[in-house]
Amino acid sequence: MSEPARRPDGALPMTEPRRARFGSLLKQLFFAAVVRPVVLVILGLNVRRRQLLPEAGPAVIVANHNSHLDTLTLMSLMPLALLPKVRPVAAADYFMTGGLKGFIANELVGIIPIVRGGNRERDPLEPCKQALKRGEILILFPEGTRGEPERLSSFKRGVAHLAGAFPEAPVVPVFTHGLGKALPKGSWLLVPFFCDIFVGESFRWPGAIDTFMATLEARISGLASEGRFPPWT
Repeated sequence: MSEPARRPDGALPMTEPRRARFGSLLKQLFFAAVVRPVVLVILGLNVRRRQLLPEAGPAVIVANHNSHLDTLTLMSLMPLALLPKVRPVAAADYFMTGGLKGFIANELVGIIPIVRGGNRERDPLEPCKQALKRGEILILFPEGTRGEPERLSSFKRGVAHLAGAFPEAPVVPVFTHGLGKALPKGSWLLVPFFCDIFVGESFRWPGAIDTFMATLEARISGLASEGRFPPWT
């Protein structure tokens, strides 16, 4: 077998398996050295029932969305060895723009970019379905965009279609509190703040979209009321 063509600098090109291993190590290093110290120390994070987070895929973590910290915080709670299998779902038009933001989103966080309002002849959820087929764990925010701190917006039904396509995959509801104040929408200045994560019992596809959405909304609303936090002013 002939040797692969060398690059101009004389080095051999990186093979896909080697590239994947390098990407996994880079992601683990980023979370171990950067994200975890920030999230678990500077923010003062309190987590209820962390043991209910999925330990393997396919699975879907569903949470409310107030801040870019939501994704990083949820991923920081997962074992480092599992991080290569954890894939947040995010908007392609926001994160696939190149530069530092695109590098972090794609290479260090490993998002699944979804095209919003695009060509409906193609299933926008197909990348998510492929990830679940590979046994990965999705992080999905059914509100679709970052809302006002600690105010739940209406949930989009895409998560129900995913659950229906993979009825064996557990859906884990999560409610986050405080992250929208620690890093509000439109700001890149991190404010030290006590934040709370409430993880609920998982459930599976009940057989109908309306039933699924009602169950999901009830689960997350229940987690939101568990803390009995006063409203933000």
